[in-house]
Amino acid sequence: MKYRIPPAAALAALMALAALITACTPPGLQAVQAPVSTAAPAGFPADSYTQAAAQGQRVLRVEPGRSRITLTVRRGGTLAQFGHDHVVASQALQGFVAPGQGRADFYLALDSLTVDDAALRAEAGLDTQPSAEDIAGTRANMLTKVLQTEQFPFALIHVRAPAALASDTPLAVDLTLHGVTRSFSVPARLQTQPGGLQVSGMLAFDQSSFGITPFSILGGAIQVQDRVELRFDVQARDLAP
Repeated sequence: MKYRIPPAAALAALMALAALITACTPPGLQAVQAPVSTAAPAGFPADSYTQAAAQGQRVLRVEPGRSRITLTVRRGGTLAQFGHDHVVASQALQGFVAPGQGRADFYLALDSLTVDDAALRAEAGLDTQPSAEDIAGTRANMLTKVLQTEQFPFALIHVRAPAALASDTPLAVDLTLHGVTRSFSVPARLQTQPGGLQVSGMLAFDQSSFGITPFSILGGAIQVQDRVELRFDVQARDLAP
């Protein structure tokens, strides 16, 4: 005789499975507690900026603790209601700006990324708050399975802009992520300050355009949407010659 699962029991099992999936981490996967990378990536042109400053050109250095990169990652799939949207952020951006040359170069150690800070979730208008276990699992999957930070530890950003910066200036941005470089025209707001500069703006892109496969389980019933929104607020101070 074939055993039939009562509909109510089947529904309960499905709900339990979805609750497990919401943690965004399969059983046995440990949270990643990698040390934040401090050294610049190979080939980063820091010397050209310090030399320009020594020659009397204006050069600014990013202030990591006052700058922030924030990504909003949305849930998708037919069971999306059992998951969470996520906010990923970092205040570890490093780099330089040379306004007179119309260029800037930045790098971000991806192991500095945090997930689902409560204040940032509220700022993004997200109405749920994952548990600490959910957050740890999401971060572990993001670093190991999605971004593969052991192989691709940095995001690199090269910016070209008019030498005469205006308050609202489109920037030509080359973003290198996961070993792939893509170019964007990014509207940005620039504010000059005594001895400093603030640049803020937003761009959206598809993870798959960088060869990244968005996290997905149950044949896509719960998944991360391909499109992500990146907001940046970069503050830089004059570099002493």
